Parts: sequence; C-alpha cells; structure tokens
Amino acid sequence: MRKVLFTFLLIITLFTQMKADNIFLKEFKTTNGAIPFDRITTNDYEPAIMQAIKEHEAEVLAIANQQEAPTFENTILALEYSGETLNRVLGVFYPMLSANADDSLIAVSTRISPIISAHSNFVSLNEQLWNRVNTVYKNFDESKYSHEDKRLLDKTYKNFVRSGAALEGAAREEYKKLTIQLTELTLKFEQNCLKDKARYEMWLKKEDLAGLPETAVEAAAAEAAQKGRAGEYLITLYFPSYSPFMKYSSRRDLREKLYKMYNTQCTSGEFSNIEVIKQIANTRLAIANLMGFKTFADYQLDNTMAKDVKHVYAMLDQLKKAYSPVERADMKRLEKFASKLEGKPMKIMPWDYSYYSNKEKDANYSIDDELLRPYFELNNVIDGVFGLATKLYGLQFTENYDAQVFYPDVRVFDVTDREGKYVGMLYTDFFPRATKQSGAWMTNFREQYLDKDGKDVRPLVTLTMNFTKPTDSKPSLLSFYEVETFTHEFGHALHSLLSKCKYVSLSGTNVYRDFVELPSQFNENFMTESEFLDSFAKHYITGEKIPQDLVQKVIASSQYGAAYACMRQLGFGYLDLAWYTIDKPFEGDPFKFEAEATKDVNMFAPVEGCLMSPQFGHIFSGGYAAGYYSYKWAEVLDADAFSKFKEEGIFNPKTASEFQELLSKGSTEDPMELYVKFRGREPKIDALLKRDGIKK
Repeated sequence: MRKVLFTFLLIITLFTQMKADNIFLKEFKTTNGAIPFDRITTNDYEPAIMQAIKEHEAEVLAIANQQEAPTFENTILALEYSGETLNRVLGVFYPMLSANADDSLIAVSTRISPIISAHSNFVSLNEQLWNRVNTVYKNFDESKYSHEDKRLLDKTYKNFVRSGAALEGAAREEYKKLTIQLTELTLKFEQNCLKDKARYEMWLKKEDLAGLPETAVEAAAAEAAQKGRAGEYLITLYFPSYSPFMKYSSRRDLREKLYKMYNTQCTSGEFSNIEVIKQIANTRLAIANLMGFKTFADYQLDNTMAKDVKHVYAMLDQLKKAYSPVERADMKRLEKFASKLEGKPMKIMPWDYSYYSNKEKDANYSIDDELLRPYFELNNVIDGVFGLATKLYGLQFTENYDAQVFYPDVRVFDVTDREGKYVGMLYTDFFPRATKQSGAWMTNFREQYLDKDGKDVRPLVTLTMNFTKPTDSKPSLLSFYEVETFTHEFGHALHSLLSKCKYVSLSGTNVYRDFVELPSQFNENFMTESEFLDSFAKHYITGEKIPQDLVQKVIASSQYGAAYACMRQLGFGYLDLAWYTIDKPFEGDPFKFEAEATKDVNMFAPVEGCLMSPQFGHIFSGGYAAGYYSYKWAEVLDADAFSKFKEEGIFNPKTASEFQELLSKGSTEDPMELYVKFRGREPKIDALLKRDGIKK
C-alpha cells in the first residue's frame, strides 16, 4: 500500500513539475516577447493546450456565473482578455502545424483538434454567458463608449450567434457534434494533401531534361542528391520544381505525365479526399441549416463586404463577360503560334499552356523568367520588398541574429518606425521542405493589441514561402512570379505590423475575408513600376542594375495572359460557390460536379481522372469556404486603390499616409467606409479592366 501511495505521489509530483516547466504556461521572458523556439519541444504542446483550456474554462465560468448585472466591462471586455495562455500556445502551434509538421506534431493535432472544437463550443454554447452577452448587446448605451468598443460588442455578439448560441435543445447538441466533426474532417483533408504530395516523384535522366534552364536542372540534381541518388534528377510537385518543368520542358509527354500526377493528388488510394470533400461540404450545409440558412454560402456571406450570394455571382459574371472574349481570342492565337512553332496543327492541352504561352511571350517581348532570375537574388529582393515599406511608411528592418528560430533557414527582423520606435518582429521562412505545406502565406505568432494596462503589445508576424532553393553553385534566384508572391504576402504582414487597435479581435488582418486581400494585392501593383524594380534588381554576380530595356519589357508584357489568369481564378470562384450553394446533401460524382461548375470558364475539356477539389485546400481546410471569390473582389479594390497612387505619384507621402491609415484600422471600422474614406468613393471595376488591357 505504501509503495502504491509513493508511486502515485511520484506521478503527481512529476506531472506538477512538467506543468511548471512547460514554457507555454507563463509569459515568455524574452526581448519583445520573441518565441523561445530553443526551449520548445513537440512534447510541450499537448499538456500546455490541455492546461490552457482548463484555465480558460475557469475564466469563462467565472464571467458567466458572476452575480453582478451584465455590463460591457464585466462581460465583453472580460471575455476579450480571457484565454491568454491558450492564445499563446495556439499562436505557435498552428503556424508550426503548417510550416514544420513532422509525424509527431501531426499526431498531436489529431488528438487535440476535437478537444479544441469542444472547448470552442463550451464557450460559445454556454447559456448563462450568452444571456449576459445578449443583455449587454440589447441595453448598450453607445453614448458612453467609443466606436471601437461598439465594434467589439457587435463582433462578439455576432460570433456567439454564428457559433450556435441562440440554438436550443437538440439543435444545440447537434451543432456541437457537427463542429467537432468538421474539425476532424478538415484536419484529415490537410494531412492527406501533405502526405500525398510528398509521395509523388518523377525521376529523370539527363536526356529527359530538354528545354530546362540551368537553374531547374541544378535544383532537380540537388533534390535527387538529397535522396541519395546523385547523378539522377528529381522533379516533385512542390511549386519551385513543378512550375519550371511545366514552363520550360520541351518533352510534352513528361509535361502531361507531371500534370496528371499533380491533378490526381488525393483522388484515390490511402490519402484520397474524395469522400472527405463530400463530408465537409455536407457538414457545412448541415451547420448552415441549423442556423436558419438555406446554404452554407448564404450563412458565410452574411458576414462579409459582399453580403450575399447574389452580389458575388454578379461580380464573377461581370468579370466573365469582360474577360471571356479576350481569353478565347488569346487561345486561338496561341494555338496558331504553337502550330507554327511545331510545324503541325496543335491543340493546346492544359499541360501545354504554360510552355507555349511562355514561348509566345518571349517571342513577343524577348523576355523570359530565366533572363530575370539573375537580377532577383533573394537577399536583394528582401532589401527591395522591405524598402517598399520604408519608402511608403517609413519602416526599417534590422536582422535579429539573436532571436531563436524553429528551422535553420528562418530569419528574423526587428521592425521600427521613422522615429526608431519598435513596431514588431518579422519571421521569414522561404524554402520548401517535406514538413511544410505548399504555397505561401502570412500568419501571426502574436497579434497587436493593448493589454489591460494600456500597453501596446506589438505583433510577431511570420511570412512563409516555398521559393527556389540555393544550390552549391548559385544563391536563391527568384522568378518574377516568386518576387510577386513575396510582395503579396508582405502586404499581409504590413497589415498586421501597422495595426493600431485596442482589441486583438479587431486588429491587423482580423477583417472580413473579402477585404483581407486588399493590402496584399495592392502591393503587387509595384511589380510593374520601374521606380520600384530599379531600386533593388541587380545582377547577382556583376552587381549591374537590371537594364531599363528589360524593365520596360516586364512592364509591356504585364498584360500578357491577364485574361487566362482571370478566367482561371473565376473557375476557382465558381467551383467554390458550387460546393457551398448546394441545398441538400451531396452524394454525386465530384468529377461531373466540378466539370459542370467550371464549364463556362474552363478553356480546356476535363482530363479523365484529374480533379481540383480534393487538393483545393483554400476552400476545404483553409478558411476560404464560400470565400474564394474574395481574391477577385479584392483585385477590383486593389486596382482602384492603386489608381489613386498612379494619379498622385506612386510614392506620394500624403497618399501613402492615407493608405497607412486604412491599414492601421483593422476591423475597427466598416471596410467599405474605410475604403471610401481613402478613395473618396466606392470602388469601380474600370481600373482593373484598364490594368489588364481589357479596356483601353
């Protein structure tokens, strides 16, 4: 008995010690709150999350069960400032799950995801808490509070309603079940995508490399060498490998093979998402129905700038009408070009477009990505992109070599303003790896807000990309598209870094989904401005500035393929809406469904076995469900906004200051009101059509 008691006490002591030593359970004692990655292990996350949930639930119960009458201070503000420990650990956990997830971290995610969903329901479905929030909302005296306080109250109230708080009885229990189910499904979708992409490999010999530039050949050799197969060449489905091959390889058979590999991801076998996407769409439909909406799109769009499905379709259809005739003409011209080039009639297939359009673009403008790469060495690009923020907003970026990082490639920069005041910290993670999701994104380890004492807590921002890696003989030389991607994601980072808000719920990028892409897409406009390109683009060997004739060719060629690019994005938007405007559970064939959804904007006939939906992470696991249209919505905004800079000077201090004001407000004001305040009117489509050469 004494032995059993001793063992029990030892376990309790060890568990208590483990909790006490867990890095996440107290505020990070680091400069500016930088993440102490050198002290974080995978084993820290799960116990920290469990303890943090326990703490947060105690806070929530204390708010819900208090005897005092509900007020803005004791209910809304108390909620806003609750969950500090949970925010700290999840602020690191989720970015790592996307950027550096090995099997053990994925296993943690699998275990804790339903627990986090259940905790979310614990908060939002607490009847006493909901009654207090509802009481404050109904009796709020706006004259006693600031506009930002009112925005916080409105957002808190709507979040409760949209999270099922107004549901009763069986409907409430059904909502709990559905949200946990959805969390598990989206996690499964993500994991299948990650694992399936990693297993696709196309091994080549030297004679298979016809047409590939030296940079792509070296990268393929390096990939093979990492697998222990020196002397061979490996092409993968990761963008820096896939994209150059599709653009430059003269081997049509291999382009077709690689295209089909890419577009059959997660369609069969162990990592198939075919049934998963059906279940996700049906689960979201069930949630929307519980909330009183006919479709998930109706439910989702109720809290956006667009407001409803009708307005989204109106925008998509307007763009389709404008761009479709141009795209059809462009494709006919491209087929004639390809036929002349090959000396025989050619029908352009999906695996041909990148190759022949690049050839035609080069023929018309004598410009090619490989001509540009030597002028886009990564370190120079960093200087140029950061320099854009310096010139517009006075920000300075100083590399911090002491800050801890989660992977050796990661770099950290301290950001300060014109007066040298600390603005935030920026982590950059540029290169692909097996534990990292594909694509590019910005997120936060910590967002900006004022704490209870009024101290301005500044953001810790991370930029994640998958750029071309350096090789033994060359540094990382970026394509024009990769530089554009950098400027895009950096726009999101600036939205967070420039935030000046009181509440974290309203700060930085916590805005409507169809407004969040404005700052990022706005930045892309500078890519066709010689004043910007000339500021950093120089040859990585000679140091020679990019020749002006090359800059002018970049600018002249910027409209090439604009119609195709638009129609491709419209296809994604229509597909997204198709999945989320279903009004009864989907049990059909996803292949037929996808073909029907995109038939009016798809320039190619469906390829047997190929399917986008099972790998379309944006709409099935990435937060863009019934929201992919927002890229085009924001493109209308960004073109219209940049037209003001074109009118007044692209680096005009007054214009830049006015746009910075828009960026600093987060969601403290209605986005349309913010935009009108900046532009002087509501946005028009004309600037986009003119920029793309659709309208002269």
